[in-house]
Amino acid sequence: MYDLTHNEGWVSVGIDHDTAQFAAEAISRWWRKMGRRRFPHARELMITADGGGSNGCRCRLWKVALQGLANRTGLRLTVSHFPPGTSKWNKIEHRLFCHITQNWRGKTAGQPTR
Repeated sequence: MYDLTHNEGWVSVGIDHDTAQFAAEAISRWWRKMGRRRFPHARELMITADGGGSNGCRCRLWKVALQGLANRTGLRLTVSHFPPGTSKWNKIEHRLFCHITQNWRGKTAGQPTR
């Protein structure tokens, strides 16, 4: 998850084979640990997602998982999917993934890569 307003990210790493459920659970954890404190008066949540895969607009399991999240949190969820091939315009691609890559390489900010 990436919070555009505060330029903060939340990353969940796991081994779940069911990515629709995993994605919904990751959003749920973000909401419990970070989101509701950051946005205490929020009644709705806007989610942007890639257009394909298990969190695609036609995936029923994704919709069921999101409905469960909405039921548990009381939030109104709105999902907007990026069209295929356009994830390059997704803010998370530019602002967060470079830091994740550096972390996985064992580097910290400012260290040169080899």
